[in-house]
Amino acid sequence: MAADSRGGDDGVTEAAVRERLDRVTDPELDTSIVELEYIDEIRIDGDEVRVAFTLPTAWCSPAFAWMMATDARDEVEALPGVARATVDLREHMHEAEINRGVNERLSFGEAFPDADGSVAPVRAELDEKARIARQHDATGALLDAGLDGDQIVELTRSALDIDADGDHARVWLRDGGLAVTVDAEPLARYLEKAAATGLLDDDHDELFRTPEGEPVAPEQFETVRHRTRLAGVNMSGQGSVCDALHESRRAEDRPPLSMRSD
Repeated sequence: MAADSRGGDDGVTEAAVRERLDRVTDPELDTSIVELEYIDEIRIDGDEVRVAFTLPTAWCSPAFAWMMATDARDEVEALPGVARATVDLREHMHEAEINRGVNERLSFGEAFPDADGSVAPVRAELDEKARIARQHDATGALLDAGLDGDQIVELTRSALDIDADGDHARVWLRDGGLAVTVDAEPLARYLEKAAATGLLDDDHDELFRTPEGEPVAPEQFETVRHRTRLAGVNMSGQGSVCDALHESRRAEDRPPLSMRSD
């Protein structure tokens, strides 16, 4: 994995760029593209940054690739000192359309005139799947902290107080104002997707929901936990397949794509 780690004139560094890219997830796997080792190269030239990346297969969904490319561009451009970020998707069957569209700031429909609509519905569906899987991790952290199902289904957003350092969260219970300290990371990740799916803006105060978005009754807690676990298992299984494809694609003895019959 090559990278130019030199800083730009305004102090932009490869480490700072990589930190922003770590916030970008493969939408199908809900895992950082940095953790998945998709990033091939980061080049910094003054206030301009170029990011090159490769996906596990050449036929990964163009909608998924588009989301990762646009998210990477936007995250890097949010860095102070970066005026423009460009992306270079490599070895993908639609790399020309995606690179041109993302770097020229076109819409998905403009880049793919034959596509049926935008990527927004696809993103919304994948965000919902991620929200369900992240709920399993969040409720698991609460169970590990000593809460029971009845207490968890009553929790509201206002019951959570995440420390500024992001390491710990305090959960305030309704019965007697008791506070419990919990690992903040799974709760913060869940809140991110709960917000993205509009769950924190509806008419219900309850923090955790069924996969359909309804409040969880106490007697439903274990059933909903099982269903959220299955969502995570599904993503994990897909991730294992992608990991194997990714490893094979990066093998040193792999012939160039131009030499392949496919």
